[in-house]
This record gives sequence, C-alpha cells and structure tokens, in this order.
Amino acid sequence: MDDAVPEAAAVREDTEPEYDPAAPAPLNVPRTPTGVAGVDACLDRLGDADHLATDGHIEVYEDVHRGLRDALTALDARPGPPAPPPQHGPRS
Repeated sequence: MDDAVPEAAAVREDTEPEYDPAAPAPLNVPRTPTGVAGVDACLDRLGDADHLATDGHIEVYEDVHRGLRDALTALDARPGPPAPPPQHGPRS
C-alpha cells in the first residue's frame, strides 16, 4: 500500500491564497477625531465594517447614522442663550 499523496491532490504551502474580491478588507479610510466623544465613537464604529462581508455593512451604517442623528438632535435640546428682554420704547 502506497501512502503517498497523489500530486494533483497535494497542496503546496508556498502558493498564495486565491484572491477573493468579495472578501472583507479594510478600506483604510482615515477618520479624524472630532473631539466630541459620542461622534468619535460613532465614526470609530465604521471600522467594524472592514471585517464584515458586504451584506453586514448595512447594520453598521445604520447604527452609525442613528448615533450621529442622536448627537445632532441632542444639540437642539441644549438650552441656548437667554432671549433678550423685550424693548419698550416711548409710547405715543
């Protein structure tokens, strides 16, 4: 009995893995910190899509969009400066 592996079935270790254009790959898009912790956390979350197949990106994008929308909404909820007092001019 011959234990040798047939040449056609042998796998060479010095070959590179086959390129798969649909495989997850980082986009290496730089994300500049904004200085706002909540916004920066949302932008950092975009990096999670780098390791997912394309069909998993939508969940990340929707999560980031929701977080950024909430951050903008919170800006509207902050009290602004007090309104100036009404001006009463001379009465005629």
